[in-house]
Amino acid sequence: MLVYPSGIDVSTSTLRYLSARLRTRRQERGTRWRRVSANRQALLVLAHLRCGHTYAQLAAGFGIGTATAYRYVAEAIDVLAALAPTLADAMKTASTKAFVMLDGTLLPIDRVAADRPFYSGKHKKHGMNVQVITDPMGRLLWASPALPGAVHDVRAAREHGIVDALTRADVTCWADKGYRGAGGTVRIPYWGRWDTLSAGQQAVNRSHAKIRALVEQAMATLKSWRLLRKLRCSTTRITSLVQAVLTLHLASSNR
Repeated sequence: MLVYPSGIDVSTSTLRYLSARLRTRRQERGTRWRRVSANRQALLVLAHLRCGHTYAQLAAGFGIGTATAYRYVAEAIDVLAALAPTLADAMKTASTKAFVMLDGTLLPIDRVAADRPFYSGKHKKHGMNVQVITDPMGRLLWASPALPGAVHDVRAAREHGIVDALTRADVTCWADKGYRGAGGTVRIPYWGRWDTLSAGQQAVNRSHAKIRALVEQAMATLKSWRLLRKLRCSTTRITSLVQAVLTLHLASSNR
């Protein structure tokens, strides 16, 4: 396999943050020797998450075995996922905001037609449903555990306890029509065909759409980590991957 120099579009502060967490993990475990330093392991993990490089590619580039590359990535993912904010943490932050926005996204996975629980009829593909809460500027505050793609957004929000948490915190939340019937403090557009709505309802829906437009920035933030654009791992690992990406994003944005 050929090896060539490449670059990763993440900040050096993100690399330092992950390196520090890995050094702490090694000290806790009493690790005496590794094939690569904590800094190199952090770089390897960022290459995997940000660029989607496979374990074989990472192994060739860093001069280690494929199994070792897998272990290094898995270790870092577990460390980062444990640092991800909980829904309760997100509610504390959300309570300081004028409002928050809620939306769901589908992370594509490599499944076949027989895997019906993972097939999203809305997106016409297999994937995992992840709910995202953002601040009024579209910046990520929290990402939920991943559920099979067949789960609708409103059901996912209820299963994760998002609606109840928002209601208890008395935080107004703007969402799309996929959350119809959510209740609580969740606000959705008026339901119905555009030509059947009154002029006032149409104006409200336009205003609602303008407010929610920024939530797409959060989705773009998640998908900028290329590994999440097409997941080929076990579905049981996807929640940890999403939480790891969230932790890195919040660390790089100093939040």
